[in-house]
Amino acid sequence: MTQALLETKVDALPVSIYLTNEAMGQAAAQEAAQVIRQAIADKGAASIIIATGNSQLTFLEALREIDDIDWSKVTIFHMDEYIGLPENHSASFPVFLQRNFLDHISAPAAFHPVVAREGRLESDCAGYAALLRAHPADFCAMGIGENGHIAFNDPPFAEFDDPVWVKVVRMDIVSRQQQVGEGHFGGLDEVPTHAITLTIPALLAAKRVLCIVPEARKAIAVYDTLNGPITESCPASIMRQKPHVHLYLDAEAAAKAYPAQ
Repeated sequence: MTQALLETKVDALPVSIYLTNEAMGQAAAQEAAQVIRQAIADKGAASIIIATGNSQLTFLEALREIDDIDWSKVTIFHMDEYIGLPENHSASFPVFLQRNFLDHISAPAAFHPVVAREGRLESDCAGYAALLRAHPADFCAMGIGENGHIAFNDPPFAEFDDPVWVKVVRMDIVSRQQQVGEGHFGGLDEVPTHAITLTIPALLAAKRVLCIVPEARKAIAVYDTLNGPITESCPASIMRQKPHVHLYLDAEAAAKAYPAQ
């Protein structure tokens, strides 16, 4: 496995920094594969939650290339989806996962996409939460948004003690603009204003959480996560209280928090 530039801890949170995005993705994929193999050995099956977005590509590409995972025993979830997006839109998160991950592995035990049907949103949220509880996650792989969000739990709407596991949220304009910047939409007016997301308690309920954060555009959010107050104004900051989370950074994302690297 690629050697980390720095292994450290902030409060309870382990942090590993790698020179490149690719090395970071490889290291996170090796840990994810180990968790999956151990879950299958212990109980005959694994359940995982994986994120979408450009920041997750090196991790997903590395994970799909590991050839000793029995995907037929793995149930796959993800964590959010836009409301009101045309079917099969290229920015759809299930479409993203199909293109960048599912098409490259053997058939999993199941893939449960987040469904966001207008007029049925309440039942869609409740149904997905029930599926998650029926298949407790062995790991959750997620990122940090440019505004410090995890999944679509944006400030100022994020709740550390959210009473539900899946809900409808209004998206912060910074989060919507990030989707334009990543090339998924032609302009801000094309980005939906609302989404369904797993809440913070649902994400952190996984036995192991890998938070995978590359790129210089995330450096301020990483700095705030590690050095600011633990506050819902920076939702990712809650990870500092969670020793079962492992934060993976590349050198660019870590540049403000760890300038010597």
